[in-house]
Amino acid sequence: MIHPPSLAIGAIIASIAIVAVIFGLNGTFDESELAIKPTPEMDSIGPAKITMETFLENGSTVYGDPNAPITLVEFGDYQCHYCNVFFETIEGDIITNYVETGKVKIIFKDFNIIGSDSVNASHGAHCAKDQGMFWEYHDILYSNWTGENNGWASPENLTSFAKEINLDMDQWVECMDEKPHSKTILTSNEDAKKLQLTGTPAFFVINSDGQVSKLFGAQPFEVFERVFDEQLEN
Repeated sequence: MIHPPSLAIGAIIASIAIVAVIFGLNGTFDESELAIKPTPEMDSIGPAKITMETFLENGSTVYGDPNAPITLVEFGDYQCHYCNVFFETIEGDIITNYVETGKVKIIFKDFNIIGSDSVNASHGAHCAKDQGMFWEYHDILYSNWTGENNGWASPENLTSFAKEINLDMDQWVECMDEKPHSKTILTSNEDAKKLQLTGTPAFFVINSDGQVSKLFGAQPFEVFERVFDEQLEN
């Protein structure tokens, strides 16, 4: 598919998603807390100032129709187990039913919480983005996932992945050496902290009116389907 335990830090995430059953991160959720107040400023999430840029900037290229009415923002770590579960078992259904039909577009943002290989993988994806191939590199990373901090995302393997998707290797290697995307990756991580995220994957569903719903963990496709359909009906 080309497109375009999850680490939980501290206590179990509670009362901030839309359903009581979680497939990924465990927690108890209150449906009444689904909607965050409309952007551009959403101070209810936490003490940091939250704007639409907090969700949409410092991430991937858009996957899907840029004019799609719904935006799905994923904060993920390439070494994260449940991020891989989402990629392997859920994301494809979202792409088939919502992205390819022009209803949803996807943005991926980095939240590096597992190790240095996660950061290096993020650099690899952003260097691929310079050649218009962010999502191809994103996909090959998750397709080669074998665990957390076990070496699958080593510099040597990251280079092999770049070759496999036929990137211009001189350009990609130079980018990896110079790391021009360090600020973007760092800021994306800061955005995740502003949003008080404590694990990956974490998702925000934003409709055309700027209303935001949040989901945590590799939720079943039916949960995403429900949120998308509710947003599309409004």
